[in-house]
Amino acid sequence: MNNNHLSDPTRRRFASGLAALSVAPFLASCSTATPSARPLRVGALFAGQVDDRGFMEAGWRGLERARTELGVTTTYIDGIQPRKELLAAALVKLAEAAPDLVVAHGGQNNEACVEVATRFPSVRFVVTQGAVTSANMASYDVLQEESAYLGGVLAALTTRTGVVGHMSGIRVRPGLKGRAAYAAGVRDTNPNVKLLTNFSGNQDDNALSRRIASAQIANGADVIFTMLNAGRNGVTEACREKGTRQIGNVVDWVQTDSRVFVGSAIADVGIGVFEAVRDLRQQSFPAGAIRKVGLANPQAVRLSLAADVSAEVRSRIARVSADISSGLIKMTETYEGPEFTTPA
Repeated sequence: MNNNHLSDPTRRRFASGLAALSVAPFLASCSTATPSARPLRVGALFAGQVDDRGFMEAGWRGLERARTELGVTTTYIDGIQPRKELLAAALVKLAEAAPDLVVAHGGQNNEACVEVATRFPSVRFVVTQGAVTSANMASYDVLQEESAYLGGVLAALTTRTGVVGHMSGIRVRPGLKGRAAYAAGVRDTNPNVKLLTNFSGNQDDNALSRRIASAQIANGADVIFTMLNAGRNGVTEACREKGTRQIGNVVDWVQTDSRVFVGSAIADVGIGVFEAVRDLRQQSFPAGAIRKVGLANPQAVRLSLAADVSAEVRSRIARVSADISSGLIKMTETYEGPEFTTPA
């Protein structure tokens, strides 16, 4: 089977209606599988665009890595809106093909995956950035809140106005934990810094995200931490126009645009996808457990910094990172402060 079209994220989209659900054929790896055993078959669900240059793409790349390095065959559904009934229908579609593993990428799949896993007890399921388990299901949680906390430290140390921002879309548990950690990082570093935080309800709407970013900038924010997917571009445009710095997440946005991005709270959530497949292949799949990966694994979680970040700030962040890894700093999972209203 020719897999050249998978060298970059596909632009296939799936409408939110059930009639539009379809599954790409299982794609064979170019790697050589063990002659005496068939390759593992893995199906994955991405509740978003796999070319979003963010969370969904990172997960897709983890699936691709498993395909090429581990010799598994893969299929996936993308473009599904994060509504429980639509996610469940897509997961059923994947499970009906009887793969060895179904990957539900993102904590928004928690409830739907619990429901579907009970219907297919012979199929193993995993939720990445998840918080659910069962006899045939595990969760893998790359601790993006740890790099988000460091992002808060960076924001508090580099703001000139004393006001920083945070933007996200849907209120899923990983996003809420990331916001709480970022807020704690800001507060613990400088309690006098004001935080403007917003969940817009949409991870991918650039017009909306630009409007919110512009409003936060107008209210004094000169550093904005964005936990968005395809909607990040709208924030970047607003920041570039106003000379505001941004802190990215998931991937290293500093490498993309160091003039806008002062840092990036890297959390390679694709590692969760890859390790789930690898563990199943090695017959060590942790059904009934949640496997966590944090700053102790710098390939998975870290804060990247732009070249213009001072040595003093770098040293402070390195000390805080060590304190998190050693357990001296515990992550806060809730935020009780005010919310920044989405502008009309």
